[in-house]
Amino acid sequence: MQDFTQRVVLVGKPDCHLCDDAESIIAKVCQELSVSWVRVSILDDPNLADQYFEAIPVTLIDGKVHDQYRVQEKRLRKALSPEDL
Repeated sequence: MQDFTQRVVLVGKPDCHLCDDAESIIAKVCQELSVSWVRVSILDDPNLADQYFEAIPVTLIDGKVHDQYRVQEKRLRKALSPEDL
């Protein structure tokens, strides 16, 4: 069972170049906005594998799917920024 207490969760697997690309973007944006995030692997959780195997990397924000396959920096930043910015 994975810990999804972080605001942003990247669901991926090792040796996945799209996952690595997504991680770079997520790490950058989350650091700039002081948002917590974590990367979890479908190889460590059969439920994640069943749910997301065909869609990785998957980005979850507050437990909801935000992106699949690719992360768009501008879209992620907008989703994580306060609405009054």
